Amino acid sequence: MNRYILALTAAIACTAPVQAQTTQHHDHTAMQHAAPGAGLSSAKAVPREPGQSAFAAIQEIVTILESDPETDWSRVDIEALRNHLADMDNVTLRADVQTTTVEGGYRFTVTGEGKVTSSIRRMLNAHAATMNGTRGFSYEVAETPGGSILTVTASEPSDLQMLSGLGFIGVMTLGAHHQEHHLALASGQSPHH
Repeated sequence: MNRYILALTAAIACTAPVQAQTTQHHDHTAMQHAAPGAGLSSAKAVPREPGQSAFAAIQEIVTILESDPETDWSRVDIEALRNHLADMDNVTLRADVQTTTVEGGYRFTVTGEGKVTSSIRRMLNAHAATMNGTRGFSYEVAETPGGSILTVTASEPSDLQMLSGLGFIGVMTLGAHHQEHHLALASGQSPHH
C-alpha cells in the first residue's frame, strides 16, 4: 500500500508542472503542424518536446546545420545519422549483455537477433576505435555469434570499481563524444578518424 501511495504521489508531482504549462481546450490536430507559436498568444505555453528522442536529436543537428552558413549541403547525410540512432537504440534497449570479470577489467558479451546483431557490431567497433586509451582504459572487440565481445581493462586498479558500476552501457557513454559524433556523421565527415 505504501508503494502505491508513493508511486501515485510521484506521478502527481511529475504531471502537475506539465499540466500547468499546457493549454486546455485546443484542437490537437489543428495545432499539430502549425508554425511555432502560430495562433497562440504570448501568455500561453508553447510545447518544446518533439515527442521522440531520436527525432529530437536529428532536429537538433538539422537546426545546427541550418544556422551554419558554411554547411556543405552536398555532403549532409541525415539518413546516416538516423541509421546510427537506430543502432544506438538497438544496443541500448534490445541487446543482451553478459558480464564476466577478467584480469584488470571486464568482458561484455553483447548479443541480439536480426538487426540488433549488426547494430552491436557497428557500435562496439566504433566505440572501441574512438575511446581506446582514453582515461587509461583499453578496449578490445571480437566478433561472436549474434554480436560482439567488448573487453575493457583499466591501467589503474582503482578504476575497476568504476567499471563495475558503469557496466556495459555506462562504458558505452564514456567520453560524451556522441553529440559531436552525430554532427560529424550528419555533415558527411568521417566521425571515427
